[in-house]
Amino acid sequence: MNKKTYNFEDRLVEFAAAVILFCKTLPKDRTGYYYGDQIMRSSGSSALHYGEAQGTTTAKDFIHKMSVVLKELKETRVSLKILDRVNYGDDGQRKWLLNESSELASISAKMILNKQNENEN
Repeated sequence: MNKKTYNFEDRLVEFAAAVILFCKTLPKDRTGYYYGDQIMRSSGSSALHYGEAQGTTTAKDFIHKMSVVLKELKETRVSLKILDRVNYGDDGQRKWLLNESSELASISAKMILNKQNENEN
């Protein structure tokens, strides 16, 4: 997972897959199940919504879909921060996921801004 991928879709897919593998390291208790389910859904949703964004026909629809991608990435990041605070799951994987979720969110935000600026001109 440390190899850098520059295709955004591939990074989102790799991120969602890494979350699944990370969830296997979570304790099998209420907290582990709750946050594991939460981050699997939100990380996977970000990749799926990006797939939808690629098929949009208007700038407005693209911006909307990418806003959902960004929202899901931020949700994943907050859940990972909570797990980090209580030291749940594999430490190395958790740190990588936190960093990657931040990078992916930044890229998503920039894509939204670029499309908004392009649409204004």
